[in-house]
Amino acid sequence: MMDIHRFKQDKIALVFIHGAGLDSRIWKQVADGMNYPCLLVDYPHRGDTGGSLKDLHLKDYVAHIRRQVDEQNYQRIVIVAHSLGGVLGLRLAAEMPEQVKGFVAIGAAIPKNGGSFVSIMPFAKRLLLSVIMRLAGTRPPESAIRSGICNDLSPESANEIVRRFTPESVYVYSDRSEAPVPSVPKLFIRLTRDKELALALQQQMIANLSPEQVHSLETGHLPMLSDPNGVRHAIEIFLQTVE
Repeated sequence: MMDIHRFKQDKIALVFIHGAGLDSRIWKQVADGMNYPCLLVDYPHRGDTGGSLKDLHLKDYVAHIRRQVDEQNYQRIVIVAHSLGGVLGLRLAAEMPEQVKGFVAIGAAIPKNGGSFVSIMPFAKRLLLSVIMRLAGTRPPESAIRSGICNDLSPESANEIVRRFTPESVYVYSDRSEAPVPSVPKLFIRLTRDKELALALQQQMIANLSPEQVHSLETGHLPMLSDPNGVRHAIEIFLQTVE
């Protein structure tokens, strides 16, 4: 499902890429207040009960996202990527260098060129994560979802995240991606209360991205739900340097 706010085609458009297990609806509160065209993309098979993700690879996710972007015929885009979406966003930027004019990472995974999502983790956690995904799949226990990505959300919002959480393909975490950091203006939004990507890991992601701007929000892993106004404000300030 795509939520599209249409404006003039020659205006900068924002392409929002959500994180693992989520869907495009998490961006709605941020996008509703933006004075820019916004495309809220989804990963494959969101809302499609007949589809299977288990055999899909990173390239399949990126191709699915690119089709959604291509349908809009945007000439200039800024990618806004959250969490796992950072890996997909880098790959999308590498495939669309002429259109991409800016990159915003929100508590996002930013592996080095040739790395994977798993590769950003410390060695011990990398091994543990690989074992867990192989044996138990990619849906964390409900308690882990609540204490991890939902730690600062209301009970109602946390319930909705748990209910809609979609396990991803193992390959989207483990596939290596040849995707350098794009040579465009970049912003990293650091999440100071994030229980999923700790501050030390976010600092490494900042080092990998080398953004011109770093903005901090006192939120957990889902600031688009806990502080949508803060997210929107940070993006709007950044966009002044893009246009």
